[in-house]
Amino acid sequence: MMFDSVATLSMQPITTTSELAAACARMASHPFVTVDTEFLRETTYYPLLCVAQMASADEALVIDALAPGIDLAPFYALMADEKVMKVFHAARQDIEIVWHAAKLVPHPIFDTQVAAMVLGYGDSISYDQLVQRITGDALDKSHRFTDWTHRPLSDAQLRYAISDVTHLRDVYRALVADLGRRGRVDWVEDEMGVLTSPETYRMDPDSAWQRLKTRVRKPKELAVLIDVAAWREREAQSRDVPRSRVLKDEVITDIAVQAPTTIEKLKSLRSLPKGFERSRWGEAIIAAVSRGLARDPKTLPHQARTQAVPNGAAIVELLKVLLRMISEHHHVAAKVIATVDDLERIAADDDAEVPALMGWRRELFGDKALALKHGKLALAIEKGRVTTLERE
Repeated sequence: MMFDSVATLSMQPITTTSELAAACARMASHPFVTVDTEFLRETTYYPLLCVAQMASADEALVIDALAPGIDLAPFYALMADEKVMKVFHAARQDIEIVWHAAKLVPHPIFDTQVAAMVLGYGDSISYDQLVQRITGDALDKSHRFTDWTHRPLSDAQLRYAISDVTHLRDVYRALVADLGRRGRVDWVEDEMGVLTSPETYRMDPDSAWQRLKTRVRKPKELAVLIDVAAWREREAQSRDVPRSRVLKDEVITDIAVQAPTTIEKLKSLRSLPKGFERSRWGEAIIAAVSRGLARDPKTLPHQARTQAVPNGAAIVELLKVLLRMISEHHHVAAKVIATVDDLERIAADDDAEVPALMGWRRELFGDKALALKHGKLALAIEKGRVTTLERE
């Protein structure tokens, strides 16, 4: 539902610090505000905030973050106000923007995508799908990929920005009520702890390898992967360009597997752009490879040193069936209970330090996973559905 004042504000984005300070003071008097951002990062490493939009119970507004002379300090102060719940959908990128600009993490927060997963709406449901399922409204997403750096902002852009945060109010209220009815408020709070940890947003080059969607098999390959990924991260940060502008992910994987220690060997990699080895980065990559090869395997991250176990692949497949069964039975997205990496580590180690063996996840899935692994639990088909049977 949109109010008359919102319709007026949709035509007048906030462009001055004084307007922003007054608006944030009004917002701070409410128990929660919904928040969304529009940003650009196609050509940069760090996201460029273009627009921020917020709504309270009786007001919605758009902030022109690129307006000349505007100081966003009042907005960041509101994000840090412990008395006001900040509601996002898929909060990580929005929070990353605040972290980079103000070195603070909004708190307290509520992520409607996470809540939706806990309530069984599926893995990583999109905002427009969630709005449709909860309110019945169909959102106009035609401006999702618009150029938010162009000024002046059009009326259509402003209406789009406003609609995101006004619908988010209804989604938030509905999800909070459902969580309360089903006794899952604590489940969501556990997830918010990860989203509000500064460690989630510190872009440590030495951890950059964890972002790569690759599975290197040998310790030597992993060691090289870690150092080459760290070099790329530092290079992208210093130049403020996307990681892929420095080296594509598949090239890093290729380098990790082949481990070239000379320019000539680097040149032979088909995945590397032609002539790259002659650039100033060729020697830097060779140096990174050498650092990786010199690593002591005992210093590699724990998860990478997990040893293969007999029938490990079969155990993981059975755990996947169990996970899906429990997910469907309890109406919780499988992704929020356990990841494939969790399952692989459980298959290898009963004491694996994974979320699936902690807290409510252990009660729901972890204990059963260990029982299945050790033959104390069996899977069966009953009336066309997977079920579990306890074994003596």
